[in-house]
Amino acid sequence: MLRQFELVEKVAEYDPAIDENLLNKAYVFSMRAHGSQTRESGDPFFSHPVEVAGILANFRFDYVTIIAALLHDTVEDTVATLDDIKNAFGDKIADLVDGVTKISKLEFSSESTQQAENFRKLVLAMAQDIRVLFVKLADRQHNMRTLHYIKDPLRRKKIAKETLDIYAPLASRVGVQQIKEELEDLSFKEINKPAYETTHNRLKYLRASSAHPIEDIIDDLKKLLDKAGIQARIFGRIKTPYSIWKKMVSRNSTFEQLCDIIAFRVIVRTLPECYQSLGIFHNSFWVIPGRFKDYISTPKVNNYQSLHTTVMSPKHQRIEIQIRTEEMDLAAEYGIAAHWQYKQGGNAHDGKQYQLVCNLLQILEHTTNPEEFFENTKLEIYRDQVFCFTEKGEIFSFPKGVSVIDFAYAIDSWVGDHISGAKINGKPMPLKTVLQNGDQVEIITSSEQSPQSIWENFACTGKARTRIRQFIRSQQEQRMMQLGEKIIGEELQRTGINKEILNSRVFLSRFDCENINELYISIGEKIFSLEEVIACAQELAQTKQ
Repeated sequence: MLRQFELVEKVAEYDPAIDENLLNKAYVFSMRAHGSQTRESGDPFFSHPVEVAGILANFRFDYVTIIAALLHDTVEDTVATLDDIKNAFGDKIADLVDGVTKISKLEFSSESTQQAENFRKLVLAMAQDIRVLFVKLADRQHNMRTLHYIKDPLRRKKIAKETLDIYAPLASRVGVQQIKEELEDLSFKEINKPAYETTHNRLKYLRASSAHPIEDIIDDLKKLLDKAGIQARIFGRIKTPYSIWKKMVSRNSTFEQLCDIIAFRVIVRTLPECYQSLGIFHNSFWVIPGRFKDYISTPKVNNYQSLHTTVMSPKHQRIEIQIRTEEMDLAAEYGIAAHWQYKQGGNAHDGKQYQLVCNLLQILEHTTNPEEFFENTKLEIYRDQVFCFTEKGEIFSFPKGVSVIDFAYAIDSWVGDHISGAKINGKPMPLKTVLQNGDQVEIITSSEQSPQSIWENFACTGKARTRIRQFIRSQQEQRMMQLGEKIIGEELQRTGINKEILNSRVFLSRFDCENINELYISIGEKIFSLEEVIACAQELAQTKQ
């Protein structure tokens, strides 16, 4: 566990704006607040927020984030209140702590609803300040490191599955590769221990038997670049157990058949040197067909940029080479944090400026059901990319399996609602057509067109599915409202009761309706029977007489 002065010194090394007194104060405040509390491991509870702060300090987060990490459990787990935090540390830090605290355990009608509601809170909190997400990711990372201390195996598996389903993909989407990989491996180890151990042992053997060849390959790559006058830093690493296992499953391959177990990272000075280095490697080694990816011209959704290629090394091993600049490497290591950690002033921490948050907020805006929101956002954060273009050359990235309908909604909600046809690479194609990398798509709209329920079968993105469901739901409500109005209108006319009585506040409150349209919908959907509505109307009519 980091001692107080060690943490302060660590943050001071990279954050010139540090308020050392405030950081010292937060350390002491958290230690006193947690007092004699212990974790399931038997360690002092205070060790947890310190470890979380240490994780974030390794990523060079500003001192405000580090303070929020130290305090993130005080409001939920101690007698300290949010007002105490506000009075001692100010509004900004209190808002961050509040954002993390809101993603806490609440009692809901079902476990799935609780998970969905907590995720909705996380999205709203990170929209206000993206640093909330990073504190939560670091919190989950340390909790996963100590997961084995939890005695209940079902509880361990539940936490591991939630981590693999939600937090690892979120870490990937904000570009924090290190956290993402550790969360995946720790979850994998708990969820499928036999598969983890088999893969881990094979990688361990490969690492032990390949130590010198990896160094030799690095030397070979470096000599080629030195000869061309390109200065580069080159690293070799064996990929993680979960990433290897996932590829074995998705490709239906054996461990021996995988060609990208070993990856070499080549970091050069300039963008032109990336492509120059690629040409040198392709001219010097046998290139494995279909294994080249240019993430520089078309970055991943988390803004990751790099050239990836797989070649046959002189030692007759298939190796993956990743080529990028120093700036790209910083973004690959720190993700969104690399974008703002050195940025001065402004709204660098406002979550609404990041595409991931904007996409999730759009889905949230049009979804009232927490579980439906959760389902659609899971689609949003699992994005194995396909890049497509409009006829004007604007580029969009999508998850694999995306259809023309998804493309239309990505352009604009109105365009999606009114799509009547499409051309892909100049040829008319059905709306259900699945798009491929590089497709150019022209959307044809008509003001007479509206979403159809069958569209949901072809939609892949959360935004498209949410908009389609919202429209179909509103159409159903409209039909039920018209039906209910007709049914009750005919009966009121037959019984001679004045229709105006339905608009009275007393009448509507009897049926817990805000307005008469809600009442019509409830009648149309047979939530209330015609008999009980007429009986109530007759009762109130007699009272007025």
